[in-house]
Amino acid sequence: MEMTEKTIKDELEEREYEFLSPYATKCKESKGRKYPRKEDYEIRTAFQRDRDKILHSKSFRRLKHKTQVFLSPYNDHFRTRLTHTLEVSQIGRTMARALRLNEDLVEAIALGHDLGHTAFGHCGEATLDSLLPNGFHHNLQSVRVVEVLEDMNLCRETVDGILTHTWGYKPKTPEAQIVQYADKIAYINHDIEDSVRAGIISEDDLPADCIKYFSSNQSNRLGKMITDVIINSKDNPKVSMSEEGWFYVTKLRTWMFDNVYLDPIAKAEEKKAKNIIKSLFEYYMEMLQPYYSKEEIPQIITDYISGMTDQYAIRRYLDLFIPAPLAEHANDDALLKKARERE
Repeated sequence: MEMTEKTIKDELEEREYEFLSPYATKCKESKGRKYPRKEDYEIRTAFQRDRDKILHSKSFRRLKHKTQVFLSPYNDHFRTRLTHTLEVSQIGRTMARALRLNEDLVEAIALGHDLGHTAFGHCGEATLDSLLPNGFHHNLQSVRVVEVLEDMNLCRETVDGILTHTWGYKPKTPEAQIVQYADKIAYINHDIEDSVRAGIISEDDLPADCIKYFSSNQSNRLGKMITDVIINSKDNPKVSMSEEGWFYVTKLRTWMFDNVYLDPIAKAEEKKAKNIIKSLFEYYMEMLQPYYSKEEIPQIITDYISGMTDQYAIRRYLDLFIPAPLAEHANDDALLKKARERE
């Protein structure tokens, strides 16, 4: 009988059964990909491969110039969609390692969860949602990015986690449940820090009972939320927070909506951002009419506009709607012409 060489991937998969929790999602038990792939000598497991595909994608790189809360910030210390994604990944990995769940799957889901987000953050998402007959949801668009636009051929568990990271969906794996919590823990805490930096609120403005429960210190508050999930989920097939912890997280999130996300200072530029998205949408609707059917056009425009960074959307708006002076040719043109005449 011919013996086949054991690969590093094989060893890593065996190690999962030795170390991971019985509730963890094992690579060898994955429901697979849309398209089968050739297996040579492998050094990565299926979920590691998913993580790397997302990390090297164009849509992931564009996150660095997409808004988190504050539109097109000049202060480099404010979060962008990319830094938010990295913080979700770090928080998720911390919880996964403590619970002995599949850290690679958590990381893949976390890195891919916001790939379909629009320019200008939730303002851009709300504007597209109002313009499209079937609405717009960034989690659905993120799935479209990985399955259609960049066709990453990810494992079904990774795609499910990307789809269900938004609250209200029911994840199929505990790793995807982790990302649901990691996403909320990340944005509540970093949005507080950014809002304090912007001068919109101070730490002392936060609800007194939330401060008492979590602490007013950013690091302590973040740590307590993460620890709550870990303690409440240990040796449990379901990932969850304690009722008390979730009560105060929800209260803090509601307070942030009332005092930051909907605050006139934070949202001062949103009318302009909405106008940019709306103007681009209407322009492309008219431009594409001779070439595509009425059913095709909204999806084509959605894919294009939702992939735009803040900077690119602004640049396209300027190019299309703001008059520009007649370009002057540089003297270099004449110099090159003389050089060609001498050839």
